[in-house]
Amino acid sequence: MISCIQFFNKETIKGLISLREGEEKLGETLHISQDGQISEFPGQFVILGISEDIGIRANHGLAGAASAYRSFVKSFVNVHNTSKFNGDQFLLLGQIPTDDLMKQSQGADIQKLRQLTARLDDLVYPVIEKIVSANKIPIIIGGGHNNVFPILKGCSMACNEPLNTINLDAHADFRHTEGRHSGNGFRYAYDAGFLKKYALLGLHEAYNNEDIVNELIENADFLPIFFEDVFLRKKESWKEAQRRAVIFVKDQRFGVELDVDSLENLLSSAWSSVGVSSSESLHYLYTCGKQKQVCYLHITEAVYKRSDGEENVLIGKLINYMVQAFCKGVQEQ
Repeated sequence: MISCIQFFNKETIKGLISLREGEEKLGETLHISQDGQISEFPGQFVILGISEDIGIRANHGLAGAASAYRSFVKSFVNVHNTSKFNGDQFLLLGQIPTDDLMKQSQGADIQKLRQLTARLDDLVYPVIEKIVSANKIPIIIGGGHNNVFPILKGCSMACNEPLNTINLDAHADFRHTEGRHSGNGFRYAYDAGFLKKYALLGLHEAYNNEDIVNELIENADFLPIFFEDVFLRKKESWKEAQRRAVIFVKDQRFGVELDVDSLENLLSSAWSSVGVSSSESLHYLYTCGKQKQVCYLHITEAVYKRSDGEENVLIGKLINYMVQAFCKGVQEQ
C-alpha cells in the first residue's frame, strides 16, 4: 500500500469525462486508486503525477510545469475505450503531495529552492520503489527533470541494481552536484550508483557547456547524440540515431525519459523554436516501449500555463498521445 499520495475522487474524474450515448471513454473503465493498493491491480501501467516546478526554479528556470498533469488527466480520461487501448490496463494512482512544498517555495531564494527539491526527492522515490516492486510500469507526468533522480533511485532499489536510461532532451541535465535542481538529476543518480548507462538523444550544442560535453564523450557509460549531427550535418538519420540510443541501453532494465523542451515550438520551461517534431517524439516512445527491459516512462517539463503568461491548451492532449505511443509499444512486445 502507498500512503503518501493525493488520490483522485471518482466523482472528480467522472466530472472530467465528456459522456456520449453509445460511447465508452477510458475514464469510465480505468482503475482509480482510493487507498494506494497496487498489488491487486491486474494491469501493467500505474500513472503518477508530480505537480511542481520547484526544481526548475532552483535551476533558474520559469515556473509552470506544475500545471501539466491535470491537463493530461482531463485529456486521457476522454480517450475512447477500445479492445486495443482500454482502461483495464491503467491505474490512476494520483499525485505526489506537493502543495506544502510549493507554498514554501513561493518567494524562496535559490538555496531554499534546492533544499525543497531535495525534500521532494524523499517523497517521490518510495512511491516509485513500491510501484516497480509490484512489477508494474510507472508512468510519471509533470514537474521538472529534477525528478529523474528519485525515479531512478526508486527503480534501482526495487530492482537491486542500477538502471540504464535513454533521454530525448535538448539538455544533458548533468550539471555538478551544487544542490538539487532540474539540471543535475542524472548526475546525482550516476554518482549515487542508481544510473549505469545513459543515452542522450537530441542534445543541442549551443545549450550544453563544453566541460559536461567532454565528460560525456570520454566516459563509456554515456552516449551523447547531438541534434546538429542528425538534422544539420546529416551524419545519420533520425531513425539510426534512435536505434543506436536504444541498443546502448536495452541490455538491462532501463527507463525512458522525454523532456518536452526537445520538441519544436512547444511551450515548456525552456521553449525552443528548434527541435524534433511531435511525430518523431511519438515514434521514439513507441520504439522504446517495444523493448522488453523497459522499466518506466517519465514525461517532464511540460507546461499548460507558464509564469510569464504563455499558455498551451493542447499540452494535455499531446502528453496523452505520448503515453498512448509508449503503452502501445509495450503491449506489442
